[in-house]
Amino acid sequence: MPGSSRAPGADRRTGGEQNPAETTLNEDERGAVTAEYAIVIMAAVAFAGLLVAIMRSGEIRQLLVELVQNALGAAG
Repeated sequence: MPGSSRAPGADRRTGGEQNPAETTLNEDERGAVTAEYAIVIMAAVAFAGLLVAIMRSGEIRQLLVELVQNALGAAG
């Protein structure tokens, strides 16, 4: 910056050098994390929809009921 007394690598918050471990996103990367979260959420919703569709199946429901009944019968 013209007229600035800070070195190019200086951290404006602390006045010291930037820590390489504390990297920040550039302006063109700001939306990348949000987009990644959106993709993960969409995948989770799709997976949940698949599970709901499977659980509504009569065969699967009967299989699960039998499994629980057998487990309770063995425990009692």
